[in-house]
Amino acid sequence: MTPDSNEARAQPAGADHDDEKESGAPLPEPVRARVVEYGSEVLGQLSTAELPSALRRIAKFEPRRRARLAGPQIAAQLEADTAFRQRVAQRVQVLWPDLTARLGEGVVPPAAEPVTVAAVAYLLRPSGWATIVERVRDELDRREGVKQAEEAAETIADLRHRLNEAHAQHRDEVAQLRSQLKRQRSTIADLRRSLHAERQRAKEAVERSEEAIGEANERAEEAAGRVNAVESENRRLRNRLASAEAQMENARRAARAGRSADDARLRVLLDVLVDASHGLRRELALPTSIDSPADLAVDEERDTAAALSGPGLPDDDPGLIDQLLVLPRVHLLVDGYNVTKTGYGTLPLADQRARLLQSLEGLATRTKAEITCVFDGAEVEVPPASSVKRRVRLLFSDPTESADDLIVRLVRAEPPGRPLAVVTSDQEIVRAVRREGARTLASSLLLQRLEPAG
Repeated sequence: MTPDSNEARAQPAGADHDDEKESGAPLPEPVRARVVEYGSEVLGQLSTAELPSALRRIAKFEPRRRARLAGPQIAAQLEADTAFRQRVAQRVQVLWPDLTARLGEGVVPPAAEPVTVAAVAYLLRPSGWATIVERVRDELDRREGVKQAEEAAETIADLRHRLNEAHAQHRDEVAQLRSQLKRQRSTIADLRRSLHAERQRAKEAVERSEEAIGEANERAEEAAGRVNAVESENRRLRNRLASAEAQMENARRAARAGRSADDARLRVLLDVLVDASHGLRRELALPTSIDSPADLAVDEERDTAAALSGPGLPDDDPGLIDQLLVLPRVHLLVDGYNVTKTGYGTLPLADQRARLLQSLEGLATRTKAEITCVFDGAEVEVPPASSVKRRVRLLFSDPTESADDLIVRLVRAEPPGRPLAVVTSDQEIVRAVRREGARTLASSLLLQRLEPAG
């Protein structure tokens, strides 16, 4: 701030003038804070007698705490108590000697900080101090106005920048929306064309379906007529078949009556041959029994292959097992796990083996046939000993050999011409043993034969 060229000389420091005792307006807030700061510092340096009674309790606080907590009291005391203000003015003279000297001369230093100048002028009260305070107030207001104007200008510039960005973003969004609208209109047009085409195809499909329904009705009527004709023909053929069967039965009765004499002569011849074979066996001292080939096949392999044949019955004939087991020296090989898992696969493996062996023991006892049951040795930790006395031969394959391979070995070990049947539903075993000439039986047929007996 620059003082006027015709400034009056100030009175000595601390001198009051009646026309300036009462200031028209309160001190500016920065000036008041600086005055309170000076007063709070002086309070700590005064003796108890010098302290104003109203500020004695505050004097015990720290200087910063005094200014913060008791600022209004200090300011009021400085305004009302001239002695206290003069003591603070003496402290200011020590802090700012040059400034106080110039103010005493009525000159305000241009480079001095306005708030400090106003605070010192208020405390020293030189001539024209109120004018100095007002000028400081005006300067502070001007600075505050400039600051607010600058802030407002910055705010306006920021708002303009944001507005420009918003306009640009709005333009981009409008362009995107227009592009999307154009694409949507194109899609809608395509969908309308597709809908029209689908409606046309649906109309054509309805027409074709109506034509197909009409043709189907005509064909159904035609088929119903043909079915009636076929049923009539079937009834006629059944009548002819019944007549032919009656004629065949009459012919069979006549044939049986003619064969009775031939059968009697054949039976006599067979009895003679049997008696002759028994006499020849006694004369040659042949042993009554020999080891079965299946017993020998456990220890060694034979590569001989021969065409073996069984009774000429179909494999699904329920009476096939009974007819096979009555053949002389017949050998029945059973794929154990294939049979048990077909019939009662939910049981534990040990129970499956025990149940099958018990049923086979009863079958062997009734038919006197040789029966061998083969299980996979890999399915059990320790196979039961094969030397246990039983009518059914129980075999377990080695860990390096499957039960399928063992069954094929047993079939190959049998002599040519011996009746041999293998019970399994495993198609690989069926194909293998049939190539060796053995007859095969389904596991389900053996289960049908065993379960009623069990």
